[in-house]
Formats: sequence, C-alpha cells, structure tokens
Amino acid sequence: IFPANSGNKEITWMMLEAGAETDVVNSVGRTAAQMAAFVGQHDCVTVINNFFPRERLDYYTKPQGLDKEPKLPVKLAGPLHKIITTTNMHPVKIVLLVKENPLLAEVEALQKCYRVLDLICEKCMKQKDMNEVLAMKMHYISCVFQKCMTFLKEREDKLDGFIKSLLKGRDKDGFPVYQEKLIRESIRKFPYCEATLLQQLVRSIAPVEI
Repeated sequence: IFPANSGNKEITWMMLEAGAETDVVNSVGRTAAQMAAFVGQHDCVTVINNFFPRERLDYYTKPQGLDKEPKLPVKLAGPLHKIITTTNMHPVKIVLLVKENPLLAEVEALQKCYRVLDLICEKCMKQKDMNEVLAMKMHYISCVFQKCMTFLKEREDKLDGFIKSLLKGRDKDGFPVYQEKLIRESIRKFPYCEATLLQQLVRSIAPVEI
C-alpha cells in the first residue's frame, strides 16, 4: 500500500510484477488502489487497475485439455501483454502498438490474440470476484484488433489507413466521427448485458448525439 500512497508508479509496478496482491486489505479494510485514490494518487490507481500478470496470459501459450495446440503462440505473448497493460486506451495508441511489432501486425496473429482476449473477458465476468473493468478493457482491445484485421485484409494502406480514419475530423468542427463510432460499437457489442459498468456507460452515452 505504501508505494501507491506515495505516488511512486515505478515501485508500484515493480511490486505488482513481484507478485503483490491487489485485493489485500489493510487494517481499515481498504485495498492499495482504494487508499491511493483516497490520497489523490490517481496515477498509481491507474497502474494497479491496469495490471495483468504475465503468467495469466502465459496460461494460453500451453495446450489445455484436449487441445493439441495452444490458443496463443508464445511469440505473441510479449507483444500482447504490452498492449493489455498499457494505460493509454486511445484506439490510435493501440493500433500503433500493433503496427510497431511485425509479429502482431498480421491477420492470423490478431485473430489468435482477439480470441484469447475474449476468453479473458469471459473469465473476468464469470470468476468469483468479478472484474467488470478488466473485462470491458479486454473486450475493447479485442474490438480494435478485429478492426485492424479488416483494414489489413481490405485496404492497401492497411493500418496507416486505420490510423488516418481514426484521426480524421469532421469538416465543420474537426470531431473524429469514425473514432467515436468505433468506441460506441465496442460498448454495444459487450456480451454481458447485466454488467453494471456497461449500464452506466450506456446511460452516459445514449442521450449524446454524435
């Protein structure tokens, strides 16, 4: 709890990577993230809430049950983990992270990755301590990956074309309509309608016209 309270993001991250539990509570029943939020250390809260242990992803790099092949090739685990743990969820940032890694920027690789993200999303929603925030994040990245696949298949400018579409502003005011529609579409496709977070997002967005 102390690194989070002090506002030291690097030490907070190091402790998480070393195995620190995020759901352990102190003497007054508060987690590290709750205490950091209480004292205004929101960067540390973001680090804690976006942390996803590498071993949880590595689980999918080994054949499970009757599977002969792993759901995720080992070579994709590192690049995918980097995207999963990023705190910048802007779609352009995610596409740039895909684009910078040749192993990831292929249709077949992205297909494997988004299917694993969907499995993680499902597990987050069905586990005893449901994690709606992480589930929504995995689903959102999965949607961006699927859109990357579309551009890789159909456009000559490939991911550059996707980035341009996300950044292009509407003529009259510069508003990025394509980007807004992508985000709204990902929310609409979230498969767990009972999720409190989804209902809050829908209530916030529904009355607002693009």
